[in-house]
Amino acid sequence: MPDPAPLLQPILAVHARIRAAVIESFGRTSPGDLQRVAADGEGDTIYEIDRVGEAALVEGLEEVAREMPICLLAEGLPPEGLTLPRGTPEAACVWKLLVDPIDGTRGLMYQKRSAWILTGVAPNRGPATRLSDICLAVQTEIPLQKQHLSDQLWAVRDGSVVARRHDRISGRDVPLVLAPSSAGSIAHGYASVVRFFPGARDVLASIDDELAAELLGPGSAGKAAAFEDQYASTGGQLFELLSGRDRFIADLRPLVEAIRAERGLPTGLCCHPYDLCTALIAESLGVILTGADGSPLDAPFELHHDVAWVGYANERLRATIEPVLLAALARRGLTA
Repeated sequence: MPDPAPLLQPILAVHARIRAAVIESFGRTSPGDLQRVAADGEGDTIYEIDRVGEAALVEGLEEVAREMPICLLAEGLPPEGLTLPRGTPEAACVWKLLVDPIDGTRGLMYQKRSAWILTGVAPNRGPATRLSDICLAVQTEIPLQKQHLSDQLWAVRDGSVVARRHDRISGRDVPLVLAPSSAGSIAHGYASVVRFFPGARDVLASIDDELAAELLGPGSAGKAAAFEDQYASTGGQLFELLSGRDRFIADLRPLVEAIRAERGLPTGLCCHPYDLCTALIAESLGVILTGADGSPLDAPFELHHDVAWVGYANERLRATIEPVLLAALARRGLTA
């Protein structure tokens, strides 16, 4: 396999360009303008703020591609992707890049919560390329306009994770130490079943409540035994797991599509491969990521495949939670 190391610094530069462009856009554009729908075709809705990130991404990677042709797949770009330099045959590209220029658009455009720039790099195996082929992953926080600190981390397969915190005021970077929770229980910690959007949220919430009851018992009057956090950014959720803030997250949205259909609802918005393209970082730090059936997490290296996934901060939590989760899914006839 070719060495991905030469791509690291150019990708970090592209991430810095996107971060700067997006933050600057909030200073010179009214929030309402950035919240407008720009496109609403196949896949996720694209807002005007997404266009800022996409432009900075393509411009930055065009410079990188002068040295090594790449095939770029990113949210907001054509589903077949782009080859850079433009016109290069895909078979001539050494690398495939899977990118989400802004993961967590909704929270960021309303200035509620940070979003993330996500990039995964894999050797080009054509249509056979998968998430599990990613050998370099880079994740960069896009902070709120009022926030001056931004975290950034990356991992190379079979190598260490590097993390740093960037100060937008001073321009300085300082090392950041990150580690998942070592707790063996979700008690007094954050554990969540994803239900960001309307439609079948009652089913997902019932699974969440059932897990809590099985794992924690009835609890005590007037007290909360565990907590949840509906962070509408998969990259952000992975960061919460790898930084020790969250102990368990299950995104089961693809499993309830049949229920949505029975209710006469359209297909829902689910997690896609580009949302998980930095999973390598979390796994390198010890986070356990699986499919909804407990198998190792994997997916095609493309844009629109729906992915169900489960994250555990450590193996002890997985051993405790996974059997209860799988039983709850089986009782409802929900299978991956």
